[in-house]
Amino acid sequence: MPEAGSAAGVAIGAGNGLRYHFTGYVHSRLADARRSQSMLLTFLESNWLLVLVMLVSGAMLAWPLIQGRLSPVREVGAMQATQLINRQNALMLDVRETQEYEGGRVPNALHVPLSQLAGRVDELKKFVSRPVIAYCERGVRSRGAAGTLAKLGFSNVYTLRGGLRAWSEAGLPVEKS
Repeated sequence: MPEAGSAAGVAIGAGNGLRYHFTGYVHSRLADARRSQSMLLTFLESNWLLVLVMLVSGAMLAWPLIQGRLSPVREVGAMQATQLINRQNALMLDVRETQEYEGGRVPNALHVPLSQLAGRVDELKKFVSRPVIAYCERGVRSRGAAGTLAKLGFSNVYTLRGGLRAWSEAGLPVEKS
């Protein structure tokens, strides 16, 4: 006679019509899933404002990453900008206002204030084939200027990360009037 734990014993037991029934287990798991789903819906209904704030803040965090990948404008640091100037004859475009420009600027930079950019497009068209690096004091206003230049057909448009402040902190030359 085979032992109960042996393969022959299992085969004999299986041949005797023994069946394992897991209906109670499956029913229990489905009930747990429905209960969890119900609790989640109750939580969402009770805390919809909290969930909305969470989703909006997550979208706000993700937006700069998404926008950076979709934008034709790229951001460069001070050292990358000097490489573009030396290797590809990049134009430095100062978009600060006149008072700021007179306080100090990148050598050989072209000054076109952001407020006058749209009116001076013809002056800039001769630089369309060169890389253009727009900068301002901290790098905020230059993004808008770079976006405008990209819409006007400039293909190699950059902004200087950190603006003139980062340029001078990197120890690069600054001209003063």
